[in-house]
Formats: sequence, structure tokens, C-alpha cells
Amino acid sequence: MKIASASVSKYLAVLALGWCSLAPVQAQTSASRIAWLSPERIYNESKLAKLAGEKLAEEFKSREKAMQDMGLRLKTASEKLEKDAPTLAEPDRIKRQRDVFELDKEYQRRQREFREDLNQRTNEERQAISEKATKIIKQMASVEGFDIVLQDAVWASPRIDITDKVLAALDKDK
Repeated sequence: MKIASASVSKYLAVLALGWCSLAPVQAQTSASRIAWLSPERIYNESKLAKLAGEKLAEEFKSREKAMQDMGLRLKTASEKLEKDAPTLAEPDRIKRQRDVFELDKEYQRRQREFREDLNQRTNEERQAISEKATKIIKQMASVEGFDIVLQDAVWASPRIDITDKVLAALDKDK
């Protein structure tokens, strides 16, 4: 069994090496048109992204206010317990500590749910923007003759950056 897997691994390595050696030949025989775009700029600068941000802020405004109120109640209860603790009878002190602990636990739970819900809705809005942008990018690639459109590169020349064109098309298509 070990011999067979070693043979397959060697075969795959040789095959990969062969493909790698052909890649420069392929690249030299045909001039490829490459474009690049910044998805973060699409998600942050497009009118769709700004509208989505406003929509999310409105959608989560009441829950955010409730979280702030609960945080304030927790802070007040903690400070009051800390101030009153030396003068409280043991059973009262234990009960108030338990109450503060339970309030803190509930606050953390709600805060976690709030973040998860906000992240989920943000991802849903980004997905909608991404679908529209992808449609525009495919059309642009077809019209302008791009062989590949890259994103998330370590570096890209401004000469091949199509982000501004995609933003303009997204904002017009809105």
C-alpha cells in the first residue's frame, strides 16, 4: 500500500513538473490580457455598499441601543456592588454578586448574538453586491477581451486596475 501511494505521489509530482515547464511556452505563444480589481474598494466605495451600510445601521439601531442600555445597567450594578460590598450582609452580597454575574452573562450572550446577526446580514449584503459586480466584470471582460480578472493580489500595476470602471458601472447600474 505504501509503495503504491509513493508511486502515485511521484507520478503526480512528475506530471505537475511537466505542466509547469509548459506554462512559460504557453504564455509566450499568446499574449494574455490580465485585469485586476480590489474587492474591498467595491465593498466599501460603491453606492450599493453605502446604501447597504445605511440599511444595516437602520436595521440594527434598536438592538444596538438596547445593548448600550444593558451595558450601562451592568456597569451601574457592578459599581454599586463594589461600593456596597463591605457593608452588605453575606447573603445579600452573594445574591447581588450572583445578579451581577447573571446580568453580565446575559449581556455577553446578547452581544455575541448581535455580532453574529450583524455579520450574517453584512455578508448577505456583500454577497448581493458581489453578484452584481461579478456580472459586470464578466461583461467587461468579454467586451474588453480580458483572459483573466484577478483580485486580492499582493501588488498590481495601476495599468491593469479596473476597479474604478467596475465601481462606475455598479453605481450606474444601481
